[in-house]
Amino acid sequence: MSILEQLINAGRKLVDLGLSPGSSGNLSAREGDRILVTGTGASLGQLSASDFAEVSLDGEHLGGARASKETPLHVGFYQRSEEHRSVIHLHSPQAVAQSCREPWAAHNAIPPLTPYYVMRVGQTPLLPYRHPGDAALGEDLRSAPWPLQAALLANHGSVVAGRDLDEAIDRAVEVEEACRIALLTERHDRRELTPVQILELATRWKSPWSGTTVE
Repeated sequence: MSILEQLINAGRKLVDLGLSPGSSGNLSAREGDRILVTGTGASLGQLSASDFAEVSLDGEHLGGARASKETPLHVGFYQRSEEHRSVIHLHSPQAVAQSCREPWAAHNAIPPLTPYYVMRVGQTPLLPYRHPGDAALGEDLRSAPWPLQAALLANHGSVVAGRDLDEAIDRAVEVEEACRIALLTERHDRRELTPVQILELATRWKSPWSGTTVE
């Protein structure tokens, strides 16, 4: 299956999962030294080949549709690491709600309540508020001082990266679930994972978490 077909299928899956309300959200995949990213106003559930733009790793438009205004976010993740081959940005409800709250810690917007969040995502910092489409969002992501595979954008939503589209989708789903659990337990006495438990999980699954040692 081509990268384009994978992107189209991924868009439908994200909508079916309820993670892309309306025409919100965008996704991309890196192929060599180019990025295929959804175009402005594209609905993730109804994508076709004409809905994609081709841009360089510096964000220069190379062809196709007009690239999403959030393309700098995608470029920022690809510039962080060669390992990132797919990026998904969503306005999913629980992640947006959590992005409107003060972060749990400087390096992580979401409290570590379940092993699956630590294993599959790792720390997810809250990046500063910028208006949608602000090119500075990409620089905030590129230069964030912590290792990361996901981030919340203040009062905006989530952005995740993966080694392929399936991993990026799984990560986006886990971020949404972690935010939902955080919000559900907010006004209750809750038990977070201990530093020792987090270290064991992050080390075993090689997930990013500040203060851990991951070989």
